[in-house]
Order: sequence, then structure tokens, then C-alpha cells
Amino acid sequence: MEKTARALIAIALVLSFVGIMILASASQAIGELNYRSPYFFLIRQGVFAVLALVAAFIVSRLNYQYWSGKTAFLLGFVSVGLLLITLAVGKEINGSKRWLDLGFFSLQASEIAKLTSIILVASWMAHMQRKAGTFWKGLMFPAGVLGMLAVLILLEPDYGTTLLVVSVGFVIMFMAGSKLGYIVIASSLGLVSFTYLVMLNEVRMRRIVAFLNPEKYAELEAYQLISAIHAFVMGRTVGVGYGNGMQKEHSMPEAHTDFIFAVLGEDGGLRATLFVLLLFVGLFVCGLRISLKAHDQFGKLLGLGITFMITFQALLNMGVVTGCLPTKGLALPFMSYGGSSLIMTAVMVGILVNIAHQNADEALSAKAIPIKERSHWF
Repeated sequence: MEKTARALIAIALVLSFVGIMILASASQAIGELNYRSPYFFLIRQGVFAVLALVAAFIVSRLNYQYWSGKTAFLLGFVSVGLLLITLAVGKEINGSKRWLDLGFFSLQASEIAKLTSIILVASWMAHMQRKAGTFWKGLMFPAGVLGMLAVLILLEPDYGTTLLVVSVGFVIMFMAGSKLGYIVIASSLGLVSFTYLVMLNEVRMRRIVAFLNPEKYAELEAYQLISAIHAFVMGRTVGVGYGNGMQKEHSMPEAHTDFIFAVLGEDGGLRATLFVLLLFVGLFVCGLRISLKAHDQFGKLLGLGITFMITFQALLNMGVVTGCLPTKGLALPFMSYGGSSLIMTAVMVGILVNIAHQNADEALSAKAIPIKERSHWF
């Protein structure tokens, strides 16, 4: 497990390093235009990276069992409170209230809510292990918790994070023993409701129509997608060279945040994007291995939830940027600009590392117990 933990840490560090490097390329033009400094976003992301590293180190030393029980419910109250405050007095950008302006830092409450949803559902399902297959305790209560957080995130509105939170929550429930039939029915009802809300939202519907016919809406809703596709086309296999991409300079909105993967594709080409994709695959394998080796149900579910949250978000972002999915505002973990996303992702990795450490300590303790004595325990 120690080797797996070291591999996980190495992957996270490499992804963060690649993210900072490509952010330096992606953010110069917008930094110069809006803040008269090409290094504005790079410097801030560097500070966020240091804070993320400190947070990950602290969390990795904290026994993951600390997050279960009362702490989980306390986190739930804090997350709900932050989401409500965000809806009331949050800073509105592009028609969405997702950020709390703290002066020196804009806090995105939904990033905290993502981890909170994992901890809450994992803690409940681990506690109700023998009743995981029942309707009320195995489905309704955890689904209700997810629904409460999801509704508050949806009101911002943030459809991408809502889908992410609910999807990962259902994965945890299924892994914990909730009946597949219950999960399918609940997922179907949720998907129908989600689709209905999207249909009522004119902006989201235009994005979907533009996704289905990007050429027709190339100057309007599909402008960002067409720019991203052009970036990949220009990058080809080996890229145009670091910092030489032109799409970010002229025609790609949000190049330093949601669409940073396209900048990577233009500068570094197919080989760079495949390298990043393989890193996320490696992270998934490491997270899965650590989770399945956990010595208790909470550790397994917590690790699985974190692993799916990070990798599923990465796949959604890549799917959007490459035109496989309709446009939605989701950051690429470790790489997109944003302090809340980077720090909370680092915290998730820190929790996974602690689960791995606890696994290793348990294994050493088991080896230290004489065989005859061990037979009394197992």
C-alpha cells in the first residue's frame, strides 16, 4: 500500500505541475487584458498550489475515521450553510452565483459540498451496513441528503456539479449494498427531473442544441466548442510548441479554466493529452486499489467515492472540451485555474493517502501478532 500511496502522490504532483505549466501558457493574454499582468493567474495559482500541498499533508496525517459520524453531519451543516449564503449574497458571474467573495479569495461552496456528499453518504452507509438493502435506510435517507445538497447547487445554477454529486453518491450507495432496483428507479426519476429542468432553462437548451449542431451555431453558443476543436486540430500529434497556441489568444473563452485541456492539446498535441489521460487512469487505479484494501467499510466507501469523484469529473471535462458532451462549467482537476477546486482535490488525495497508510499499519500489526493469538481475532 505504501508503494500505491507514493504512486498516487506522484501522479497528483505531476498533474499539478503540468497544470501550472499549461496555465502559464493559457492565462497570459487574459491576465494582461484584465489585470495588466500576464502572470496574474499564474502567481495566484502558485499560491493556491502551496496551500493545497499543506492541506493535503495535514489531512494525510489525520486518521480518516475522524471524518465519520458526528464530523460528517457537522460538515453537512457547514456545507448547507455555505451554499445558502452563496445563494443569498454570492458573487454572480455569467448568470451564476457560485462564489463567496472573501476579498483575497473567492470560495466556491460547491467544491466543499462535493467532498461533504461523499463523506456523508459513506459514513451513513457504513453505519447502516446490515440495513443497506432496505428502502428507507439504504435508499431514502442517503438519497435525501444527496438531494438536499444537489438542489442547493442546482439553484446557483450549476448543473454539472449537481450531476456529479448525485452520480457519485449513487455509486457509493450501490457499492455499499443498496438494491440495484432501488438505485435504477431513483436514478431514472432523478434523470427525468434533471432533464425537465434543463428543458425549462433557455441557456442550457441552447447549449444542447448547439452541441447537436455546432456548425450552425458556430458564432453563438458553439463558439467555445468550435474554438476548442480548432485547438486540437492545430495541435495534431506533437503540438505547435509550448506557448505557441493561438486559440487561447484570440477566440477561446475560459481557456485558463474549463477549457484548459484544449490549450494543452494545441500546445502539446495528442501525445500531451494522452499523457494526462493516462495519469488520470493511473490515479483511478491507485485510488481503487487503496479503497478495496481498506480494512473497514467506511474506508472502502470513502476511498471509492473520492476516486470516482476526481476521475469522473476529469472525464466529464474532457468530454465537454472534445465535443463529446454538451458544454458545462466543470474544472479539470489539478489543472484548471481555481483555488477552491485545487485545494479540495488535494484534500481528497490526502484522505486517500491516509487510508493507504492505515491499511499498511493494519497489515504490519497483523503480522506482528503470533499465529495462535491471531486465531482468536479472525
